[in-house]
Amino acid sequence: MSQYVDEVLEGLKKRAPWETLFIQAATEILHSLAPVLDREPKYKKNAILERIVEPERTIGFRVPWVDDRGQIHINSGWRVQFNSAIGPYKGGIRFHPNVTLDTLKFLGFEQTFKNSLTGLPMGGGKGGSQFDPNGKSDAEVMRFCQSFMMELWRHIGPDTDVPAGDIGVGGREVGYLFGMYKKLRNEFTGVLTGKGQYWGGSLVRPEATGFGIVYFAEEALKTKGESIQGKKVAISGFGNVAWGAVRKANDLGGKVVTISGPDGYIYDPDGISGEKIDYMEEMLRTDRMSVAPFATKFKT
Repeated sequence: MSQYVDEVLEGLKKRAPWETLFIQAATEILHSLAPVLDREPKYKKNAILERIVEPERTIGFRVPWVDDRGQIHINSGWRVQFNSAIGPYKGGIRFHPNVTLDTLKFLGFEQTFKNSLTGLPMGGGKGGSQFDPNGKSDAEVMRFCQSFMMELWRHIGPDTDVPAGDIGVGGREVGYLFGMYKKLRNEFTGVLTGKGQYWGGSLVRPEATGFGIVYFAEEALKTKGESIQGKKVAISGFGNVAWGAVRKANDLGGKVVTISGPDGYIYDPDGISGEKIDYMEEMLRTDRMSVAPFATKFKT
């Protein structure tokens, strides 16, 4: 245990005891840093941890939008610009009913460390709203995204803050956000990652994270003299990340036997491959809240 870490964590708990997710994330990460901190008194002398656990800037705003019936709704929007010590803020935008400022602080805090590990000059940030895109029409999602960007645009830019997609924010939502940003700034610039491939996006962006998970697992197995080849693979979820993971696990010779969604999970002892992966992609485009159609179609 580190006395310095304990002092910083105690300060966090006193200032905002309700931020349980953020405090938990800070506790885990700071304790992992304790051996280094204890060897280097200069970190405490210069209040490095106190700086790291406090966002550089937290932006909150209201997001009014109109549904297809003409009813006005008001959501909250946030952007937590956590740390820009090594580069512009970088992190996703999440649209989900469970999003709170606490959620975004914990994600932005962790994003700072994740981005630094890439070796690229990127800081950490996170944004989002408790808006739920599921069950909304394309027009409703577009109006919400445009309203969200009406405030966010003044706080982001290629050398300031570069948001991306996250849960509830895929290529469609990023496209709507970027379209409004482009209109407001009157310029086409690389301010959002995760765009569609036809307006500045990357060819394998949807699958990239899922591919990375499987590559990481493969490298870990290699340290034990093993590989994914011939192994059964269980995957949680069926969004873009899971879809990419299923594809790459198959490419490397693994047999994916399960995926899951909010409505439950499927178990397929024959493995999810070929036509089943194609159908999984179709499900992603039509209903992100249900894996039941897969079970019905393939009798799993």
